[in-house]
Amino acid sequence: MGITKVEAGLRGRAGKSARVKLMVDSGATYSVLPVEVWKKLGLKPKRRLSFTLADGTAIQRGISECYFSIGGVDGTSPVVLGEGNDVALLGSVTLETLGLVLNPFDRTLKPMQLMLA
Repeated sequence: MGITKVEAGLRGRAGKSARVKLMVDSGATYSVLPVEVWKKLGLKPKRRLSFTLADGTAIQRGISECYFSIGGVDGTSPVVLGEGNDVALLGSVTLETLGLVLNPFDRTLKPMQLMLA
């Protein structure tokens, strides 16, 4: 198993932008932005949610929204406003919002096969 990172263009509501390298974590629900990134974008918490870390520790983090652009695909997604040493993660909600999926064989992002039934 390997680690996959992608570069994304991010933009906050005030139009401030940044380019960030995100670790793809298809097991994480929400994407996480480190504190220095979300502050640069001018994001503000809209609410707080509780999360459980892999070791069982319970934490709370602010939630906001951010505009993502990855490989020519773009859209808005909720994000966790990281604190302390929280790292930049690209989670499943953002992947699904953008219609992308992680290919586990070559560790790249591919368009999701979408169906209407």
